[in-house]
Amino acid sequence: MTAPRTPNTARKVLGRLSLPERTFLADALRTETVGGILLLIAAVAALVWANIPALHHSYETVSDLHFGPDALGLHLSLAHWAADGLLAVFFFVAGIELKRELVAGDLRDPKAAALPVVAALCGMAVPALVYTLTNLAGHGSLQGWAVPTATDIAFALAVLAVIGTALPSALRAFLLTLAVVDDLFAILIIAIFFTDQLDFAALGGAAAGLVVFWLLLRKGVRGWYVYVPLAVVIWALMYNSGVHATIAGVAMGLMLRCTTREDEEHSPGERIEHLVRPLSAGLAVPLFALFSAGVSVSGGALGDVFTRPETLGVVLGLVVGKTVGIFGGTWLTVRFTRASLSDDLAWADIFAVASLAGIGFTVSLLIGELAFDGDTVLTDEVKAAVLTGSLIATVCATVLLKIRNAKYRRLCEEEERDEDLDGIPDVYEQDDPAYHLRMAEIHERKAAEHRRIAAEQAAAARHGLAEVPGGAGEEGDRPA
Repeated sequence: MTAPRTPNTARKVLGRLSLPERTFLADALRTETVGGILLLIAAVAALVWANIPALHHSYETVSDLHFGPDALGLHLSLAHWAADGLLAVFFFVAGIELKRELVAGDLRDPKAAALPVVAALCGMAVPALVYTLTNLAGHGSLQGWAVPTATDIAFALAVLAVIGTALPSALRAFLLTLAVVDDLFAILIIAIFFTDQLDFAALGGAAAGLVVFWLLLRKGVRGWYVYVPLAVVIWALMYNSGVHATIAGVAMGLMLRCTTREDEEHSPGERIEHLVRPLSAGLAVPLFALFSAGVSVSGGALGDVFTRPETLGVVLGLVVGKTVGIFGGTWLTVRFTRASLSDDLAWADIFAVASLAGIGFTVSLLIGELAFDGDTVLTDEVKAAVLTGSLIATVCATVLLKIRNAKYRRLCEEEERDEDLDGIPDVYEQDDPAYHLRMAEIHERKAAEHRRIAAEQAAAARHGLAEVPGGAGEEGDRPA
């Protein structure tokens, strides 16, 4: 006689986050949302500044303003400082995020990591393929294949804030993890495909600086006055080496420790990320957008976006490639790992988030500048294509998310409900007997209060009837 088989329960994906992960995510997304709104403002300001005839010349003049030590190879334009200097701060935060995800977040579990990693890879490969096929068919340049591969998480969150859509935390975490993996591979693309000439002496100096940075961290040396000057030196050497300077930022971010010890509430990586993220989201990225998004927009220019193969490839890559790639990668992962979606979500939700990931701004603009360096006209047209594709993706995502917004709002309210007022959402305490005892006490107090009110109202009603015997009024025989 054989023993009865244990039913095989399918693993759920995109389920509720753990409480620590949810708390960290809420803090990170709050800063990114504010930064994303500043990014939107900066992008609009750049477009207005560059397209008002009386101001256009001043925009070019300010963007081309050069300063910095020429002897050190750092006499750069303001736009160049924003792209190579300020974005290093952005990639430093991205490096910390990636390290935290790998050692303390969802990516540390291979099964949990499979979904966002595969989705992100498909979400980069398919847009690159769409761009390549479009340009092969239209006999265009293949240099811009990497432009539509990036997702801008800050811009996407700003869109969510503006349209008033409250995504459940699982979908927000999925979007953030997609962006983290996306950033990692974007950095690799920049390092591998957009490095022409190498200065090995400068590269060796940058590597030596990174070793010193790592040793200081290992020894537990503290003090911003040690690390900030060293970081600037590493960045300058990396810039002069020929490798894009933002690589220095992500390398230093990956070196920080993101696991907690017994006497720590937060790891050093989390503390530094908490301090630097507002600088990245609120200053570095908006300033980069201000000096990168200022492209001339006219009817003819917008028409060229849909007729020139390079720009059409970027638009289709962002709008179609990103959506198909992320949705298809997610479906394939769930299909072949025998997992299933969380009961609270549907495939329509994944499709909507995939379309939202088609908003490629910061890194797409950066890669566009690198891919078509030396061709000012095509660079500006590709930037216009990035803006156009991101706008179309925004409209599509807005429509799709609004359809499900009532469902999202109910899920968010359930996630936030804290009836026992202990600071922990009730959904995380369902297995805690103490929670149910607290709720029983709360309901008993409420029941006692309702009984008291009912008794008072019943007594008041009896008192009122006693004052009016037989239903007569104050004037004798006249009806009351």
